[in-house]
Amino acid sequence: MKRVLRGAAVLLALSAVLAGCTGKSGTSAAPKIGVAMPTKSLQRWNQDGENMRRQLEAAGYRVDLQYGGENDIPTQVGQIENMIVGGVKVIVIAAIGGGSLTEVLKEAKAKNIPVISYDRLIMNSDAVSYYATFDNFKVGVMQGQFLVDKLGLATAAGPFNIELVTGAPDDNNVNFFFGGAMSVLQPYIDSGKLVVKSGQTTIAQCATPNWSTEDAQKRFENLIQTFNYRPGGTRLDAVLCSNDSTSIGVTNALVAAGWTRDNFPITTGQDCDTTSVKNMMAGTQIMSVFKDTRTLAEKVVGMVDSLVKGAQPEINDRQTYNNGTGIIPSYLCDPVVVTLDNYQAMLFDSGYYRAADFQ
Repeated sequence: MKRVLRGAAVLLALSAVLAGCTGKSGTSAAPKIGVAMPTKSLQRWNQDGENMRRQLEAAGYRVDLQYGGENDIPTQVGQIENMIVGGVKVIVIAAIGGGSLTEVLKEAKAKNIPVISYDRLIMNSDAVSYYATFDNFKVGVMQGQFLVDKLGLATAAGPFNIELVTGAPDDNNVNFFFGGAMSVLQPYIDSGKLVVKSGQTTIAQCATPNWSTEDAQKRFENLIQTFNYRPGGTRLDAVLCSNDSTSIGVTNALVAAGWTRDNFPITTGQDCDTTSVKNMMAGTQIMSVFKDTRTLAEKVVGMVDSLVKGAQPEINDRQTYNNGTGIIPSYLCDPVVVTLDNYQAMLFDSGYYRAADFQ
């Protein structure tokens, strides 16, 4: 009888241990979080998705991480529908199209599933609970001010020739990137110190569908051909590129036209993609605005944890981002300008990249 009781005690103790483990990552009782990223075709989204998955799992959550094919909106909508049906507690979404999720997110709201808009603001949906991003207007200001400083526009006589390249017109961030840069550059364009020979100065004229490197390259090849932007031809002093995927396309076109590190136009970027870092090291891209996705993922994981526990997430902006249904409470991380002067410390010493991969 004592042996039976001892056995029962052991079973009870084992059950208690197992019960204590049900909240850990990988077990069926761990809360499940949905993470919807737009595509695997751009390096940064692979990094964002992996950072989110790793940090959420470390915090004790199961993660349903999905990528929307080649920026395919119906695919992303279907993935979010499956997350809702699958019982996720929170959905984190980097939207392919800012206004493409209104209907599917009605289902999330009906089931009281909080939605965190990740880096790209989801438009026209009152189901969006919070927004986490970098200060994207500041990103544009940094790019514009960098060009002003490098060209010496405050004192130089000029004029200087510049062309402008931004991203997907359905990505709300474009309004902030481009708007921030133009808040700095527009006075110099108006005064004639900066000249855009193409006359393409609006978002619609400078847009690049899906932030495509190939589309940016094709557009710039046309500009080179039309205005003879070549060494020995029409001088090109600078190119504003809102991010690295567009900057890479512009760089490809300029290198093919004969530009070298000795005379390369001052070209901006954003994200510190590996190809752009290599271009900076080669002298064919002079800067990129670094947005450490590890920091953004950390903030979003904190938001998720607060929401699951019924607490208020940390936010630092209640006035900037209106998605058409009202102001979305936001957390804005700070971007940093990276050049050859500080890339070692910012990218390699910090562990973001391995220096050996760039040799």
